[in-house]
Amino acid sequence: MAAVFIQEFPIDGDDRSTANYDSVAQRLGASGGGDIDGLIVHTAGFDEDAGVFRIMDVWESRAQGERFLTERLQPILDELMPQMPEGSATPPEREAWYELHDVIT
Repeated sequence: MAAVFIQEFPIDGDDRSTANYDSVAQRLGASGGGDIDGLIVHTAGFDEDAGVFRIMDVWESRAQGERFLTERLQPILDELMPQMPEGSATPPEREAWYELHDVIT
């Protein structure tokens, strides 16, 4: 069953920099997403009303998403985090999974 993984990072004042996100995306080489097993769609952007930068991925299954997070994303984060300026790489305020009732592509 399809599942969503969502992360929300609070917007800090007027800062709308996406440098950290862009660094990770570049390392993943995932601009098209075609080589990520099980990924249906990836989105990232500022939700000004909620005061967050939101990342939302739709996966064919939660297991595929979790495997990606563990095997591909986490090693990149482990490498990049120490190189980021202090205070610029805060953890997400919200991180959640939920199953979808329907997906239309």
